Amino acid sequence: MPVETVVLLPGTASDEVFVRSVFAEPLSQVGAVFTAPRVRTLSERLTALENASAGHPIVVGGISLGAHVAALWAVRNPAKCAGLILALPAWTGKPGDAPAAQAARISARIVTDEGLDTALQGTTGWLHDELSRAWRAYGDQLVPHLEEAATSEAPTLEELKTLGVPTGIVGCTDDPVHPIEIAREWADAIPGAVLTTIALTAYPHALGRAVQAWQQART
Repeated sequence: MPVETVVLLPGTASDEVFVRSVFAEPLSQVGAVFTAPRVRTLSERLTALENASAGHPIVVGGISLGAHVAALWAVRNPAKCAGLILALPAWTGKPGDAPAAQAARISARIVTDEGLDTALQGTTGWLHDELSRAWRAYGDQLVPHLEEAATSEAPTLEELKTLGVPTGIVGCTDDPVHPIEIAREWADAIPGAVLTTIALTAYPHALGRAVQAWQQART
């Protein structure tokens, strides 16, 4: 198989450091050329994909919001997309009352009213460490980004059905913020998509199993 250029995007208020920590090793094992751009806004995520795709089709994807943005870009730019690696899609179409959208709204409100440290109090372990680092790096962009993410649209099922590239998806069976039903919806809608499932206790590095799912979809 040819060497693929892979560009993966972070989730809401996450960053390229986390994306690299999850995907660098599994992608190196399959010989892909991997980029995780430093992006903050939705427009920056889209621009990163456009810049990377100059000249040849690329494999795109990401985690949660990053998966949404990448899949929408693929729907709108089919000739530029060679594949999809998607982790934890959080909703389909409009966000409505999706748990991840509600979490972003609540976080934005707490950061605004009570400060960043208070917003981080309910997190522990690796999640606390990751959010503390990433959220502080967003600075004044954090709250606007959380609010923007909470109102952003993911692809509809009809849009997902138009995708014709190898697609690997990883979903979690017990993550209340990223319901497994959404990952299954996406896998059922995208022709030939391969879904692999993990448990919350396997986070964060097991998210990289989306790479193996993508490889299975290519064969």
